[in-house]
Amino acid sequence: MKNQMNVPNVLSIFRLIMVPVFIVVFFSGTENASKFAGLIFAIAFFTDVLDGYIARKYNMITSLGKILDPLADKCMTAAALISITIKGIIPVWIVIIFVIKEVLMGLGALMMYRRLDEVIPSTVIGKLATVVFFITCLSLMLFEIPHPTSTVMITVALILTLCALVYYGWRFVCLVIKK
Repeated sequence: MKNQMNVPNVLSIFRLIMVPVFIVVFFSGTENASKFAGLIFAIAFFTDVLDGYIARKYNMITSLGKILDPLADKCMTAAALISITIKGIIPVWIVIIFVIKEVLMGLGALMMYRRLDEVIPSTVIGKLATVVFFITCLSLMLFEIPHPTSTVMITVALILTLCALVYYGWRFVCLVIKK
């Protein structure tokens, strides 16, 4: 059995700890608060890339990591989306769709893990959606982007994540039928 607490998992835990820090900084009311929060968001994204790289390169993939990594990603993305929505940068319907999509993916992953003892690995479309969401959210925190443009940017990112949801759903059904 592989050691569950390794560098990639510690990085994922670090990302989870960064979520409340991000929220406090974003709403601190200090000058450039959203820019500092954007820096925290960027660090979280970098640690996500780093932990995935380390886990794959050094064969440190664990069951705990398969849960911690996406949980940390979802929590940070949700915190960023909800924060920029509260500030009025993007419309509320974006967060509602995002939350529904995340709940569906979370339930699907839980069902799959319990039923098949495995998790569908990330895909190119999932990774692309993550990168586009990161760039979009970071841009909205760092720059004053006019409302119609910010809505278009976040809608494109959301469409990509919905495409990933459809793909993961299809993979889930195929795996369940196969077993």
